[in-house]
Amino acid sequence: MTEAAKKPWPTEVRVNPARSQVTVEYDTGERFVLPAEYLRVESPSAEVQGHGPSQKQIVTGKSDVKIAGVEPVGNYAVRIRFDDGHDTGLYSWEYLHELGREQRQKWIAYLKAAGKA
Repeated sequence: MTEAAKKPWPTEVRVNPARSQVTVEYDTGERFVLPAEYLRVESPSAEVQGHGPSQKQIVTGKSDVKIAGVEPVGNYAVRIRFDDGHDTGLYSWEYLHELGREQRQKWIAYLKAAGKA
């Protein structure tokens, strides 16, 4: 089995009517509901992630951010546009899956880093 064959593949990506969350369903049967704020603060963009783990920026003040749009990028990712103008993150299927699997841990770490926990 190839490496690509082992990776979960999305079967559906949808934004809720309030534009406050994205639901991603995978061929593994997994379903993740990812809040807009979480997606924004964990954006894979260099603006947020920097160019290495020690350069990650803590983005705050995004509790009311909404999803302005989701656009496919090839067959490997989506670009999520936020109503605050941020649109430079390409969320690969693998990264969205990681965000779903590790949502609780990543959110707790974010709250601690932002001084909200």
